[in-house]
Amino acid sequence: MSGGVLLPGARWLVENLGDRMVIVSNDAEHMPDALSHVLSGLGVDLDPDDIVLAGTTAIEEAAKHFSGARAMLMMSPELKDFAREKGLRPTTEDCDLVLVGRDRSFTYDSLARAAAAIAGGVPLWLSCPDTSHRGPAGEPVPEAGAIGAAIMAAAGVSICHVVGKPEPVLFEKACARLGLPPDRVVMIGDNRATDGAGAEALGMSFVEVRPGELGPGLFEPAAERA
Repeated sequence: MSGGVLLPGARWLVENLGDRMVIVSNDAEHMPDALSHVLSGLGVDLDPDDIVLAGTTAIEEAAKHFSGARAMLMMSPELKDFAREKGLRPTTEDCDLVLVGRDRSFTYDSLARAAAAIAGGVPLWLSCPDTSHRGPAGEPVPEAGAIGAAIMAAAGVSICHVVGKPEPVLFEKACARLGLPPDRVVMIGDNRATDGAGAEALGMSFVEVRPGELGPGLFEPAAERA
């Protein structure tokens, strides 16, 4: 999907793969059921359990490593609610962790508080390293990575913990959902730096798609290999 429009062949792929397919996305703003609803409106039915997102996965991983932690969450309201469900305690100060997603309400004050926490030694977790994606008209739409970059620049640090692609966590979660080892799974994506690098690092095959250059037969070989 690009700019809210399905890529040619995508519906065919979903219909033919059925439960042999999992969506892996660096989406750091929404819940899986929200994306499932969007896809349904485009004529593609996919169970939310078959959608692995960077934002929700980052929260799940943080909850494992920082059980019951006070977390400064730069995230959407939906993800903040999910974090509470997972046992994290959202706060705006005196935190044990700063967790960054795509936060449309991010402000200078948010930046100052997060930077102060990081400079004081609090760990920074970034759900998605992408700084932007292209909107419907080709315009840059800021992503979680841009927020993380601003915080790190203000705090004077250059290292953070990244959960989303190309890191392995999302790919490993998808493989577990499929019940297959990485070398039996094909990753189809439009970003070689994240989709390709992450998949190939785990031994997964990678098929690159380019919006505007796709034919209806592009996905057939991938479906045969999956």
